[in-house]
Amino acid sequence: MLNGKELILATKKYAKECPRSSWGHTLVTLSLLLIALSGTVFAPLLALRIVSSILSGLLVIRFFIIFHDFQHHAILRNNKAADVIMTVFGIYILTPPSIWKRSHDHHHQHNSKLFSADIGSFPIVTKSRFLSMTSRERLGYLVIRHPLTILFGYFSMFIWGMCMRSFLCNPKKHADSLAALLLHAGITVCAWYFLGPVGWLLSVFIPFFIGHAMGAYLFYAQHNFPGVVFKDRCGWTYEGAALESSSYMKMNPFMQWCTGNIGYHHIHHLNCRIPFYALPRAMREIPELQQAKTTSLKWKDIWGCLRLKVWDPETQQMIGFREMAQSSPISLISSSALRSDAL
Repeated sequence: MLNGKELILATKKYAKECPRSSWGHTLVTLSLLLIALSGTVFAPLLALRIVSSILSGLLVIRFFIIFHDFQHHAILRNNKAADVIMTVFGIYILTPPSIWKRSHDHHHQHNSKLFSADIGSFPIVTKSRFLSMTSRERLGYLVIRHPLTILFGYFSMFIWGMCMRSFLCNPKKHADSLAALLLHAGITVCAWYFLGPVGWLLSVFIPFFIGHAMGAYLFYAQHNFPGVVFKDRCGWTYEGAALESSSYMKMNPFMQWCTGNIGYHHIHHLNCRIPFYALPRAMREIPELQQAKTTSLKWKDIWGCLRLKVWDPETQQMIGFREMAQSSPISLISSSALRSDAL
C-alpha cells in the first residue's frame, strides 16, 4: 500500500500535460459557452432561450475549472494566448486572477488546518471556540457558512468577496478586481438597455447565478462533509489533508463533464498539477485513491454537508447544532441558532 510521499510520487506520471488535449478542451468549452450565450439572445423560442441560459451557467462552471487548472500551471503553462484568454475569463466571471491565485494557493498549502483554513476557504472553528464567541462573532461565522450565502454566491462570494473586498483592501495589488466590477457593470447595463429585463435575466443573471452558486457549493462540500478531518499544527500532513479532508464527489457523466472532474477533489489536492482530464485515470490506476471519502449531489448528501457547523475535537468530527445542544448547556448556544439546524 502506498502512503505519504510514495503516494504523491505515484501521481507524478499523471501530471504530464497533453497540450493538444488542453487546447481541445479549452476551445470546445469556450465555443459552446459562446454559442449558449448567443442562444439566450437569438434563439427563436423563449423555451430555447431558457435552456440556453441554464446551459450557459453549467458551461461557466466547466470553463472555470479550466481556468482553475491554468492557474495551478497544470495546463497551458507559459502560453501567452492562453494567458490572455484565462485573464479575460477570470475578470469576466468575477474571479480576478490576482486574488484568486493568492487565496487558492494558500488554501492548497493549508487545507484542513484549523488555525488557517479560512483563508481561501470557508471558516472552521472548534465547538469550544464557537461557544466562547460573542453573539456578533457567532452571527458573522454562521452567515458566512449559511446555505443562502452559498446559494447567492454570485453576490456574497464573488461580487463582494472576490472583487469589492480585495480591491478595497489593496487597490494597487488588485486592480483587476476593479476591472472585473466595471466590466460586469457594463455588461449588466448594456444587456438591460439593449435586450430588456428578460434578455438581461437570461443572458447575464441566470448564467452567473447558476455558475457561482454551483461553484460555491462545490467548494464548500469538497471540504465540509461527514467524515472530514481537521487538525491543528500537530499531526498535519499534506497527503493526509488531501485524502482525509477532501472529498470524492460522485456525479453522473453529464455533471462530471460540466464540473470538469473537480469531483475528484482528493486527487487534485494530492497533486494539483494533474490536468482535470487525467484525474479519472489516476483514480482508476491507483488503488489507494479509490478509498476516498465520498459525497454526491443528491439532496440527502447536500443537506448532510450544509448542516455541519463546527469541529468537535472530542469526537473528531464536524457537527451541527443538534449534536452541540446534546453535549453543551443550552444557555451557551444562542437561541436563534437552535431554532433552525439550517443556520
